[in-house]
Amino acid sequence: MSKRKAGVLLAALVLAVASLVAAGCGSSNKSSSNTSGGAAATTPASSAKGSIAVLLPDTQSSVRWEQFDRKYLDQAFTAAGIKHTIVNAQGDPTQQRTQAEQALTNGAKVILLVDLDPGSGKSIIDLAHSRGAKVIDYYRLTLGATADVYVSFNNVSVGKLQGEGLVKCIKDKNLKSPVVAELNGSPTDNNATLFAQGYNSVLDPMYKDGTFKKGPNQSVPDWDNQKALTIFEQMLQQTNNKINAVLAANDGLANSVISALGARKLPALPVTGQDATAEGIQHILAGDQCMTVYKAVKAEADAAAKAAIALDSGQTPETNGTTANKDKQTPSVLLTPVAVTAANINDTVIKDGFLTKDQICQGKFASACTKAGL
Repeated sequence: MSKRKAGVLLAALVLAVASLVAAGCGSSNKSSSNTSGGAAATTPASSAKGSIAVLLPDTQSSVRWEQFDRKYLDQAFTAAGIKHTIVNAQGDPTQQRTQAEQALTNGAKVILLVDLDPGSGKSIIDLAHSRGAKVIDYYRLTLGATADVYVSFNNVSVGKLQGEGLVKCIKDKNLKSPVVAELNGSPTDNNATLFAQGYNSVLDPMYKDGTFKKGPNQSVPDWDNQKALTIFEQMLQQTNNKINAVLAANDGLANSVISALGARKLPALPVTGQDATAEGIQHILAGDQCMTVYKAVKAEADAAAKAAIALDSGQTPETNGTTANKDKQTPSVLLTPVAVTAANINDTVIKDGFLTKDQICQGKFASACTKAGL
């Protein structure tokens, strides 16, 4: 082969390789998704100023973060053509701070934060503001911090629905002077404080007039279901099993209560919940849990995405109120929760597509579903 021909072939080869490399670089903005704890979901950039970073807290406190919030937020940002990332700190505040730093370094202009505790949450908000980014407190308010917007449900109303639901369950069972235990959420979660404010506004007057007797009352660190199981077992031990009803702050804690009762071969008690998980709905159908609270995650995610997109575009998000945060008022988008019992499962979680009949009516729950008209 002549040197001239060899040179031509070499040049062609170089051009071909360069074309492949260019094609590979160009694909980096294509939509992708990975649901592992620290992985990100990204979509193509649009005309927005920067990108939006979603910082989810864990997979332990609730199944919602990975099963629902990630999916709905990704769908909302994708539909709007907004570049975004979604990561999960897996319960580690240091990891969440690192994720925030990385997002800001990569150009995020809006942080959508579900904090793990007020201290670490505040440090992330302060960092974002120092870099010129905006912050949305999503689901829970970061106490002592200055998020630009707060998007959540009216969490005092959530607690009131739980308290009212427990009262109805107790009356339906015709229990007289029942001992009521309270299994509260994490002491570091402001939402848990608001839930308790709501249900205690219903229960405290009944304790005071002697209608109910206040039993053991304890918070569960980090909403940890295994810790909840241990705590409730200790409650049963301390009271010689003399607990007649339980205000459990979410479905995970309710499942811990139900498990502890089952292990001791004790009868089902009126037990509340929250989050309308498949497991919680199954417990309701089986008669082991009397109610849960449905907070339409898609509506919450859509509201948060809308606010984030507005902030990214330099606009002021539409809000419907404010929420007190120490001496400040945070502009807020607050949605309305709904109590769910066996009577309205079809009209709430199934109608909205939050859960399907196939997810609920499995195995031993099939007959209960048929009985309930599902």
